[in-house]
Amino acid sequence: MASRTTTSDAERRWLRVLGTLNESQARLFVAEKALELGRGGMSRLSELTGMSRPTIYKGAAQLRRKGAVLSAQAGRIRRGGGGRKRVEEVAPALKRELTRIVEETTAGDPMSLLKWTGKSTRTIAEELSRRGHAVSAVTVGRCLYDMDYSLQANVKTIEGPQHPDRDAQFRYINSQVKAFVRSGDPVVSVDTKKKELVGAFKNVGQRWQPQGEAERVHVHDFPNLGRGKAIPYGTYDVARDKALVNVGVSHDTAQFAVESIRRWWRMLGRRSYPRAGRLLICADAGGSNGNRLRAWKLHLQEFAKEIGIAISVSHYPPGTSKWNKIEHRLFSFISMNWRGRALVSYETVVNLIGSTRTRSGLTVKALLDTRNYKTGEEVSINEMKALRLRGHSFHPDWNYTLLLN
Repeated sequence: MASRTTTSDAERRWLRVLGTLNESQARLFVAEKALELGRGGMSRLSELTGMSRPTIYKGAAQLRRKGAVLSAQAGRIRRGGGGRKRVEEVAPALKRELTRIVEETTAGDPMSLLKWTGKSTRTIAEELSRRGHAVSAVTVGRCLYDMDYSLQANVKTIEGPQHPDRDAQFRYINSQVKAFVRSGDPVVSVDTKKKELVGAFKNVGQRWQPQGEAERVHVHDFPNLGRGKAIPYGTYDVARDKALVNVGVSHDTAQFAVESIRRWWRMLGRRSYPRAGRLLICADAGGSNGNRLRAWKLHLQEFAKEIGIAISVSHYPPGTSKWNKIEHRLFSFISMNWRGRALVSYETVVNLIGSTRTRSGLTVKALLDTRNYKTGEEVSINEMKALRLRGHSFHPDWNYTLLLN
């Protein structure tokens, strides 16, 4: 789809002046601007003002002749409405044919007047020409805008079917969090951030740099051009607005997830909660901390015995990971902090995560975990039976506690 021409502040100012001129003056004014731009000026001014290229060429020829200004003042001014009509005005059948072509790929909210199409203006123009309407891609774009079509991007809004107990689980998690915070026990939100390629790869966003000194990165994001992948697993303290991010280099496994939480406890948790009698973990229902993952529960049991307190877990219902507090209280700020920065090394990843701060008081500690976590860990039924796992009365598959005895 062709996009509308963007204008600078200076162009917007003189376009306002252009609207006050008569036809002959406007032609000379636009021609002068086109000549100032040099190569490509005619096309630029034609798109910007809607004036045809032949008209601008005519104005340029007048400027080159002696006495062009005098002739502009004394020349005949065409009455309003004169000149060549737009092709869609001359051939009303054009829009009907255009509608037939695009309707097979038209989408949109049936309750909204806004529609969009997946076909390019060039492709549509070629199809119209085959059907007897010789028009340009620019004309097609103008007609589509007039018909309330617009350029659209994909928007992630569909979560899929919602579990009937979705809201009830949210309320249960909220009640659990309040109870733990009230008793002075820690509550952490955990998850794995999107894996990042480490190397001179493009990172979305922009940052301030000296003019002409943009960081150079690879054209293609081929993994073999980098140093590997960074796997940031975050443990966010909900009450204290503090977090630890453990950056792995091998695989996102249940053992890695629990080790990340263990590191949070050793470096931050036990100092902040010296009298903690229990720990609540809020996690997604999938990934390395999924509620159906046996290894996740096995390693949590080992961790509970190690620190000497019971560990409760509440999982967000499937398809609701964006409601996990760690997503919008930690990960979003990490992404903002390193936008436009190539993650050229693991040291860079750790330093950028660790330097993340917010006005609300968020502080983050980051560590590099170089251990090799193996995938495919199997946990037998007997090992599961040996766990001190107690399911809660509400949705025991989502809510459970790993006891000590």
